[in-house]
Order: sequence, then C-alpha cells, then structure tokens
Amino acid sequence: MRPVLIPFPNMRPLADQLAALMGAEVAPLDWRRFPDGESLITLNGDLEGREAAILCALCDPDRHALPLRFAADTAREMGAVHAGLIAPYLGYMRQDRRFHSGEAVSARLFARFLAESFDWLVTVDPHLHRIQALNELFAIPAHRVSVAPLLAKWIAETVESPVLVGPDSESRQWVAEVASLAECPYEVLHKVRSGDRSVEVSQSEYQWGFSGTPVLVDDIASSGRTLVRAIERLSESGTKPPVCAVIHAVFAGQAHAEILAAGASQIVTTDTIPHESNAIGIAPLLAESANHTLAALPSSSWTDCVGGIPQSKGL
Repeated sequence: MRPVLIPFPNMRPLADQLAALMGAEVAPLDWRRFPDGESLITLNGDLEGREAAILCALCDPDRHALPLRFAADTAREMGAVHAGLIAPYLGYMRQDRRFHSGEAVSARLFARFLAESFDWLVTVDPHLHRIQALNELFAIPAHRVSVAPLLAKWIAETVESPVLVGPDSESRQWVAEVASLAECPYEVLHKVRSGDRSVEVSQSEYQWGFSGTPVLVDDIASSGRTLVRAIERLSESGTKPPVCAVIHAVFAGQAHAEILAAGASQIVTTDTIPHESNAIGIAPLLAESANHTLAALPSSSWTDCVGGIPQSKGL
C-alpha cells in the first residue's frame, strides 16, 4: 500500500514534491490552536495498515514538540503500521554536553523524546559538534541526508571563480566537502562568541583566496551575527561582495535583512525551512533516504509487547 505523507501546514509545497518521488499519498493534518494555547491535531485519510511519515521542520521545536507527539500517536491509533518523522531541519542539536553545572543536555533529551514518539527519522545535515553520528543520539533508525553535492553543483554552475569561506571552525566540515565537490579553494575564518548576538570573526590571513568570488558557506543562519561579521572581515580585505550559501534558513528576527545590509550580494538556502531565499531543492535526496528507510522497516506492528500485553509507543 502507498505510504501516507502527513505534512504540517507550512510544509505542503515540499510534501507535494516528496509524494511524487515516494509514490505517497499526501494527507495534511489540521492544527487548531485554542485561545489558551493548547493544540488539537486532526489527521485525515485512511491510515489502516499503511506507513505514515510526518513532515515537519523543527526550527521552532518548542511549539511543534507536543503536536508532533500527538500526531505520531494518533497515526498509530488510526492503524498506521509505523509512524516516521521527516524533519528537514532538526532543532536542539547544539547543546550536546553540559557546559555549566545544572544545564540540560538538550540534544540527548530531545533525541530521546523523538525516539519515544517515532519509529524512524530522516533529517538534513543536523548541527552536530562533538557527536559524530545520529546513531549516537537516537535509539531508532535515524538517517542524515547531506546536501553538500547540491550546494557544490549550485556554486559551480552559478558563481564565477568561487572561493569558499567558512565563517568559523564549526563550518569546516561543510565547507571542505563542498569545496572538494565543486573543485574550488576554501579557507576558514576564526570566530569568538561572547553571547547569543555578540560575535567576533578574525580577518583572513590569505590574500590568494580573494581573487575570485567569496562564497560564505554555513549550515545554519540563525541570528545572522556570524555571517554579518564574516562579511565585514571580507570587505576589509577588499574582496568582492560575497555570496552566502546556507543550508538551513532559520533567520531569527531581521537576520536575513541584516546579512544583506552587511554587504552580501546574494543569500541562497535549501528548502529545508520555507523562506524567500530558498533556491536549492532537497526533495530528491529526502525522498531517496525516506524510501530506503521504509524499505528496511520490519514487518511487525507498531506495538511492543511488555509482559505479553501490547503497549503503544508514545504517550
């Protein structure tokens, strides 16, 4: 039977692309918000005996967490064999250790929460630091889709004489891979962060890198401070206005406008999070990973037997 793809409201355009590639039926959920802030989630369509995949970008995870859990559990109650999550953007990955006494290690806690709700996960380039792979966090099948080939293709086809620049050491993993695929040079700047919106970025030591067009590559643009400071340092070095190529378009507040005002010639992002800057579609890669994951699922039902009594996962 065809799987059922259940998108959250703002994910419908990506859902339509995925459905065509996955051979899935799209059944958007209804999300009603009561005046007191509580949510009522309503699923549509026939889920009996079918695989359910819920599509949601977790750029606002606190707001989406309970509705996601309600949707997953309801899908199983309506007869879905498994309930999976396609999260093009996966939040809460940065806090992967306790930096100060008493802090919650939210990456592991959120991974545990999602694993209690879903049977599998597919996501795009999560913001991992000291954790090397998703299977270190998740007790369910969890697969990372890499968009480096798509970024490299766009840069090679669109930017004249590109020189890739990572705005900080954390970006090296993405910049190096994209540069290798695009067959162009790269360098990485140094960042010192003293607060959520207080960032200093070092000036580049390498002049050879600026004979071409700088392309700032990063996985996330959130507050935008890192990219703004990097653009300022490049401008001081006398470079051309840089192109910013970003995987996840979080853009909190006025971040997008502030990056352009700092001197970026263009900002392009993938469509993991809907935004006006989306220029690189990730549907083919997501569909390939989701289909592979579905094909590998066991044929057993969604219940786990505890003491001989079937128990539903989730709430």
